[in-house]
Amino acid sequence: MLRSKSLSSKMTDAILIAILVIVAITCILPLWYTLSLSLSSKTAAAAGAVALWPVDFNFDSYKQLLQDSQFFKSFWISVQRVVLGAGLNFIIVPLMAYPLSKTVKDFRGRNVLMWTVIFTMLFNGGLIPLYITIQEYNLMNSIWALVLVGGAQTIVFNIILTINFFRNLPKSLEEAALVDGAGPWYILFKLFIPLSIPVLATVSLFSIVYHWNEFLYGLIFMTREEFYPLQTYIQQLVVSVDPSTMTEDQYKRMSELSNRTLDAAKIFIAMIPVLVVYPFLQRYFIHGITLGSVKE
Repeated sequence: MLRSKSLSSKMTDAILIAILVIVAITCILPLWYTLSLSLSSKTAAAAGAVALWPVDFNFDSYKQLLQDSQFFKSFWISVQRVVLGAGLNFIIVPLMAYPLSKTVKDFRGRNVLMWTVIFTMLFNGGLIPLYITIQEYNLMNSIWALVLVGGAQTIVFNIILTINFFRNLPKSLEEAALVDGAGPWYILFKLFIPLSIPVLATVSLFSIVYHWNEFLYGLIFMTREEFYPLQTYIQQLVVSVDPSTMTEDQYKRMSELSNRTLDAAKIFIAMIPVLVVYPFLQRYFIHGITLGSVKE
């Protein structure tokens, strides 16, 4: 009987491992193909001869990429957007989640404020009123248009996640701090935030990925290419454009950037920051630091 269970367990583990390997390969293949395409010759890429391995291996695309000043301008704009957006997220989320995690008895205005927060997540005025608002506040072609509009949408969701985490923290920790004379600010910064590194790292990663990958608001609120964030700039390289509707300057620009290997190099470089940041924050997804923090 034990042998049968052991064999069944091994078969289950083997099936799960096989499924995870297939999923991992499915995620890695697009990245590998993009890298192979960027390291191939222009002729091979244009002929569709590149599959899993580079054809006529070379670094010409990356050498050419170093000469594209707009790519680095857009890259820097995206870096600024991520730093400002993730920074605001890290500050605002715990400051709002802490009082909203209380009961109505502890914070009487809690329900009104909570429903206000949820309402902003479920309903909005639409794209045209948003555009008019940004225009009236003179935020067109400004980094703050990207940070504030996108950040407001992600912060609400992150607040709800953090509220649930705060509620699961042992109540006795806060009670002990109150008995010792600690105030709300001390409890938040010295107790809750240190114990909430996993959830804060998680919501920060959500914010970083969103601000790095979002391209639509850059297209709407930036009227000149020099203000485009990186993903908006790259989106203009791969989107289908009708040549009959293009101006002479746009056609010239597209003809210069219609190199598949160069576009692949830009896309691959744009993926690197998120791939580098993720492993450092991923460990917080699976480790809780409140285990054993309260002794019975």
